[in-house]
Amino acid sequence: MQYLLAQANISKFNAPLEAASMKEFVDFLEPVNRFAEESPGFVWRLKDGQGRSASYIETPFKEELLAINISVWEDIPSFKDFVYGTVHSYFLRNKKKWFDLKGPSAFVMWWIPQGELPTLAMAKDKIDLLEKQRETPEAFSMKSLYDAAGKSIKL
Repeated sequence: MQYLLAQANISKFNAPLEAASMKEFVDFLEPVNRFAEESPGFVWRLKDGQGRSASYIETPFKEELLAINISVWEDIPSFKDFVYGTVHSYFLRNKKKWFDLKGPSAFVMWWIPQGELPTLAMAKDKIDLLEKQRETPEAFSMKSLYDAAGKSIKL
């Protein structure tokens, strides 16, 4: 069976998306997401019913103003190349402009069988697992990477 990399990144915005302080982020949200979709190794991302970013979806989380990104990639190098080697890195480096760095934030990766799609509930379970058990093959971050067989790897 083949496996794909699922990732969830959830952070709290500093302000509602309609606020003037969020304009740069909002203006580039869909173009950056479209760029992700065109990137090597990209498979799928969660969108709302209108095809927009998942940041517009109601969530099982208690916090409001959450930025939600859930996507599937062929492998860790493809995902890492997009995150750190493209225009996306600008938004990562400047996240304090748009995100409450003291607020709840979570990033998790896990492997899913090809053909399966991650859900918000699954992402929440993986975030909870990572918080309880730290890095494991079932839920990990860029700090400790695992391949689909559960073996620790370095990139």
